[in-house]
Amino acid sequence: MHNAPLAPHQDRQGRTFQLAFLSAVLSLTAAFVAVGSTIPLFNVYRAQEGFTNAGISMTVVAYSAATISTLLVLGRLSNHVGRRPTALASLGLLLLGCLVLLSVHHIGVLIAGRLLMGLGAGLASSSLTAYVVDTAPTKPAWLASVASSQTVMLGLAIGAIASGALVQFGPWPRDLIYLISAGLLVVSTALIAFSPDSVTPVPGAWRSLHPTVRVPVRVRPLLAVTAAVLLSTWATGAFYQAFVPALVEDQLRTHSSFVLGLVFAAYMAPSALGAPLSGRFAPAGAQRIGMAGFCVGWTGIIAAIETGSLALFIAATIVAGAGQGIAISATTRGLLHAGSQTDRAPIFAVVYLLSYSGATIPSLISGQLSHTFSLPKIALGYGASALLATLFTVIAARNPHTDATSRHEECTRQTMPSP
Repeated sequence: MHNAPLAPHQDRQGRTFQLAFLSAVLSLTAAFVAVGSTIPLFNVYRAQEGFTNAGISMTVVAYSAATISTLLVLGRLSNHVGRRPTALASLGLLLLGCLVLLSVHHIGVLIAGRLLMGLGAGLASSSLTAYVVDTAPTKPAWLASVASSQTVMLGLAIGAIASGALVQFGPWPRDLIYLISAGLLVVSTALIAFSPDSVTPVPGAWRSLHPTVRVPVRVRPLLAVTAAVLLSTWATGAFYQAFVPALVEDQLRTHSSFVLGLVFAAYMAPSALGAPLSGRFAPAGAQRIGMAGFCVGWTGIIAAIETGSLALFIAATIVAGAGQGIAISATTRGLLHAGSQTDRAPIFAVVYLLSYSGATIPSLISGQLSHTFSLPKIALGYGASALLATLFTVIAARNPHTDATSRHEECTRQTMPSP
């Protein structure tokens, strides 16, 4: 009986879910290619439109605020209306953001475009990621977790590198990357439209829009270190979006948009190493190791800015990116291990709240301070906060305590989506 061949309808269902899986992975990649495409253009807007560092930082605030709002309000919507409708809505918002950014001549237009992308990215992070997990093949067992988590990082890195190359070497430097991103999103929309849904609609959609944030009791002892890790690492990610374009041009003396794309990718891509590396250690140990590497990377970043060394800046960026990946993965693993299956949704709500708060609040403050302080001094402030977060983590990190030890292997495979 166990060796009997699949019935025709079972085989057809498996094939259609394979289509849905591939469509979801490609769509999630395209979504974050679009998100990463704007970063190398910030210096172009500064030079040609006179945008200030404070104005650029407001675009990061708009993106982060829109993303977290969408996650908190619409994060559970796909459980009720289905994965496909919410996925299509996310791709539509990102497409609209690309079209708005085709005509950036005022800072308000740039902010509006990034806000639309934030709304789309937030919805994609919940619906498309869940769609990937729902439709992933059962073998290999690691495929669902890797595809759902690392696709985001891959898309951001591809978007930044491709944008930098097209801005520097391609025609229509301000438009071509958005046109390509829009084309990818249109193709993704078609693929999702022809793919089967993995969720049967159920009542309760309106109730799911009520944002609820609670901290499970068993997770509370881990919350302080969680905040230290997420606030500092996501603040650095926002720093790379808002201020590194100007730093690369003004302090490291390169006007290459391609190099700028590589620098941003150098922070995003190494974080993909976090999950496999952090899994070799207990959560507390991995948090300490990751934050130590993150702090070492920041030390190198400050030194590179002071000496004007681009090579050192890129190397330190890679170290900081790998360190933050290890620390974030270990933090998320500890939270999930401490909670039960029903705790996972509220745990991730807290994770997203802390993460995007780390991206939003420092960017808002630093944008205002940029009127008074130079970019190296602002970078020094970010570095100091990274040092404080590292010291606190080294002292206060602890492993989760739970009787549900049988969930350990499953929880270690869980990772947090990217900004």
